[in-house]
Amino acid sequence: MKLYKFSLILLFISTSINAQVGGESVYQFLNLSTSARQIALGGDVFTLLDDVNQPIWNPSVINENIDNKFSVNYSSYLAGINVGSISYAKTISRRTGTIHGSIKYLNYGSLVGADEDGNETGNFGASDIAISVGYAFNLPWTNLYMGSNLKLINSNISNYTSYGVAADFAILYYSPYKPFSLTLVARNVGTQIKSFNGKIEKLPLKIAVAGSYKLEHVPLKWHFTIDNLQQWDVSVANPSEQTSDLEGNVTEEKIGFLGNTFRHIVVGAELFPESAINLRVGYNFRRAAELKLQNARTFSGISFGFGIKMNKFKFNYAYSKFHSAANASTFSLEIDLYRR
Repeated sequence: MKLYKFSLILLFISTSINAQVGGESVYQFLNLSTSARQIALGGDVFTLLDDVNQPIWNPSVINENIDNKFSVNYSSYLAGINVGSISYAKTISRRTGTIHGSIKYLNYGSLVGADEDGNETGNFGASDIAISVGYAFNLPWTNLYMGSNLKLINSNISNYTSYGVAADFAILYYSPYKPFSLTLVARNVGTQIKSFNGKIEKLPLKIAVAGSYKLEHVPLKWHFTIDNLQQWDVSVANPSEQTSDLEGNVTEEKIGFLGNTFRHIVVGAELFPESAINLRVGYNFRRAAELKLQNARTFSGISFGFGIKMNKFKFNYAYSKFHSAANASTFSLEIDLYRR
């Protein structure tokens, strides 16, 4: 892998994954969405009640609507990075409820190793994988649902291996007679069992509140998320916004309260959410702010996509813009195994 490609990978990981500031925790791939529908809506959507991929992010949405549905997701990111997941849900019984399982993986491709003097030592690989099982239940006589995921995590970098365990906890308010739903989610609560170098690192804890609202007379559904509540100051100065005077003194971008506040917000909209064909668009304020360039339109933070349903198959596509030199396409195929 060329040096410039590796630099793009580091830039992508440190700025596009919104759990904590890049480099402060391990297993950052856990907060990387693999669902085309979710990515098209901005990347941080938590109230998709009929999507078998959604419980990976919010276990409280596990319900009978996703019973016996199977999904495969894939995206080719920067410089040979591949990321994907599979999901499946099965209702055990009406009394017991529904169980959800998923496998998420990320493969960094082939990397070039070098010693401290810069001499190449050969190629090596790196990959991450997480296996999760989730369950949710309805609190009696209420419109509240509670759910949790248990995740086993493995990460490999060359000859180094790390294992970890984590859990997600969520609570959802939903009524079929109301046009809105609300949820609170805490993700990646756990620890490393085995670290890379003997030093236990933090997991990328993420706490978010989210909601959705379906308009009454227009086939449009809005999604709104406030993420990273576990760390209010998530602002990072954009190097492109640096200024310098005639003496060469450099002044970094100053980010105020309002600028940091908007970095917690993700919005999305879905047109014809219950039809055979859906159109989606989303905007991630943090990604837009941290990857923009001076005097250039990068359209960072924008994502869009569509969904097409044909009998038991549903195909979803998402295009997300990170930078003028980086974008990604994500493909998802959902199969309803009950239908023929």
